[in-house]
Amino acid sequence: MLIASQLRAARAMTGMTVEDLSAASGLSKSAIEEAEAAQVFADAGVTERLRTIFESRGILFLGAGEGDDPGAGPGVRLRQQFHDEGIRPQNLNAANDG
Repeated sequence: MLIASQLRAARAMTGMTVEDLSAASGLSKSAIEEAEAAQVFADAGVTERLRTIFESRGILFLGAGEGDDPGAGPGVRLRQQFHDEGIRPQNLNAANDG
């Protein structure tokens, strides 16, 4: 379950506005704003839809104690973006030779 601060951080890390997120998720702007302002866990249906959008944009959601510091609270990370390096030598074959 995601908390409001994770949702706000994920949106900031992806550079998305509330309007962008609304368009991408099909949720109303007010539903997103309510989830980001929640003092307790936001609606599970809303957070799961937002999780899917953010994860597709490289966000990793961390639970309490996950990651580098076992004493840390919940958080977010941005996946490294790898450049397309083409086909690896071990995957070359006649079908993809070109």
